[in-house]
Amino acid sequence: MSMQTLYLLVPLAPLAGAIIAGLFGKAIGRVGAHTVTIAGVAVAFVVSVLIYQDVEAGHLYNGTVYTWLESGGLTLKVGFLIDKLTVMMMLVVTFVSLMVHIYTIGYMVDDPGYQRFFSYISLFTFSMLMLVMSNNFVQLFFGWEAVGLVSYLLIGFWYTRPTAIYANMKAFLVNRVGDFGFLLGIGLVASYAGSLDYSDVFAKKDELATLIFQGTDWSLITVICICLFIGAMGKSAQVPLHVWLPDSMEGPTPISALIHAATMVTAGIFMVTRMSPLFELSDTALSFVLVIGATTALFMGFLGLIQNDIKRVVAYSTLSQLGYMTVALGVSAYSAAVFHLMTHAFFKALLFLGAGSVIIGMHHDQDIRNMGGLRKYMPITWFTSLIGSLALIGFPFFSGFYSKDTIIEAVQASHLAGSGYAYFCVIVGVFVTAFYSFRMYFLVFHGEERFGKAHHDHDDEHHGDEHHHGLAPGEKPHETPWVVWLPLVALAIPSVAIGFFTVEPMLHGDWFGSAIQINAERHPAMEELTHEFHGAVAMAIHGLTQLPFMLAMSGVVLSWYFYLKNPAVPAAIARVFKPIYILFENKYYFDKFNEIFFAAGARLLGKGLWKIGDQGLIDGLLVNGSARTVGLVARTVRLFQSGHIYQYAFSMILGVFALVTWVVLFNRA
Repeated sequence: MSMQTLYLLVPLAPLAGAIIAGLFGKAIGRVGAHTVTIAGVAVAFVVSVLIYQDVEAGHLYNGTVYTWLESGGLTLKVGFLIDKLTVMMMLVVTFVSLMVHIYTIGYMVDDPGYQRFFSYISLFTFSMLMLVMSNNFVQLFFGWEAVGLVSYLLIGFWYTRPTAIYANMKAFLVNRVGDFGFLLGIGLVASYAGSLDYSDVFAKKDELATLIFQGTDWSLITVICICLFIGAMGKSAQVPLHVWLPDSMEGPTPISALIHAATMVTAGIFMVTRMSPLFELSDTALSFVLVIGATTALFMGFLGLIQNDIKRVVAYSTLSQLGYMTVALGVSAYSAAVFHLMTHAFFKALLFLGAGSVIIGMHHDQDIRNMGGLRKYMPITWFTSLIGSLALIGFPFFSGFYSKDTIIEAVQASHLAGSGYAYFCVIVGVFVTAFYSFRMYFLVFHGEERFGKAHHDHDDEHHGDEHHHGLAPGEKPHETPWVVWLPLVALAIPSVAIGFFTVEPMLHGDWFGSAIQINAERHPAMEELTHEFHGAVAMAIHGLTQLPFMLAMSGVVLSWYFYLKNPAVPAAIARVFKPIYILFENKYYFDKFNEIFFAAGARLLGKGLWKIGDQGLIDGLLVNGSARTVGLVARTVRLFQSGHIYQYAFSMILGVFALVTWVVLFNRA
């Protein structure tokens, strides 16, 4: 089998599984649906491993599979670019997706939409693979829109619930805003570069850097990069286009892990990294990326402090960690950004699936205030969740430590505009992340058992469909079946070890090669870190004495004291700082602003177009107005059609008189 065939097999195997499960789900049954989709993703993963080995041997590929359209001088193609960046994404996407597929067997066992769900998540995997394997902007945009469409279907999977319909529509519309900017960026590339192939565009990057955007004094490359990044802001949920992501928790837990760990939200990070040859030419665009990422990293982390829904705590941590990745992009530490993307994919999928395991054990109660003491009932979930939490806060030797600390050090070493603000945000974010992560961990797995009571719902908390059961009085939680905990164990292993073994080649070697291009003279942050790097062990030991570690441990200790030793303190703080608490509870009023300004504005605009444009102009003036005009003319002409000869003669005399008068006056003039 040729390598080109293997390249095709990676995205087409999950697509085949999705089609079979979607169209023939009733015929093949539940077992058939999960068997065919898991087999498709497993084939994609195994083939990705083979392709990785081939790329490691030095065989890169950039070629066209199919020419879709030729128009003028522009050719639209389907093609693959297989390099180190691509294979890393392929391995992460297929492995995490495989774990989610296996986990779904246990999680969705009683759901009537079982086959449909497997079809959707397999189709989602296909879409993401097409995105990361593309060698041109057309295919990139196809994958980009496809993951957006399938996420809409997945978030609204329980389509009988109004909250799910609201959430998937919100995700779809917010992403359209980002995608509009993304499409403008692609249009500018096509217009000025004359091609949509990455290699052709990158070959003309120096020429593009000298051009000015028509009608302004703006640099063209800056406009292109900012437009492309606006697309990334939508997909990767950066402020202010982040509002869709917490609400996407309305979907089943497996898709929360799939969307928030290795696929949709990381698409923007991957895209900017792939576009590094362009972004390196604009410090203005990089500063814009840096400030947006830093704001997201800190201020979305703050919102995680007050969440009581176990999935929403993890969702806000995803927002914050995406901010860290974006900050890395802003200081030209692209390798650190995708390295954190990789490590985050494993431990965040682990945390989401662990949360789902807790939800199953709690009979679909998601409120962490109703939990406590689950450690002895769910030991595997407890231990794997601890591993995921330690990786998330960047505990030395865990995978998250190597990627997160590198980002913080790269920001500290950067001299780009906005780097001081970004460093403040990411360093404070370390404490915030540790506090809310272990707040959730302690409330769920340790302390007093608050479940199985007659009245344990909290009236002030919104409850979705997964909240509505809970344990009956006297009932105890239970460990989940092997199809649920096995993916947790499989994800826990890379969450611990993968950073240790890959930090040196990926960050301080030339592992990515030409896939990532950095102007070391203008942006030397990563080069400086490479000079200071002395191995993974030395980095971890050195990290034990650094400020990020101390802040992280302070967050852990403080959350332990607040929620296990003295629970009255958080309530007292909430009362004292009530305005700030209300601000956090209302999520900085972004949703309110969008509802009042954009949604109400859109309704007002629509009503105006309907009343003035449709009813007044089209119906009133053009359609009904033309009919009334014809009627008026007909009624007027009818007055002259009396049938009397003398009236016709008189009319003719008047006409001749008017004509002669007009001619005489015209000649005099």
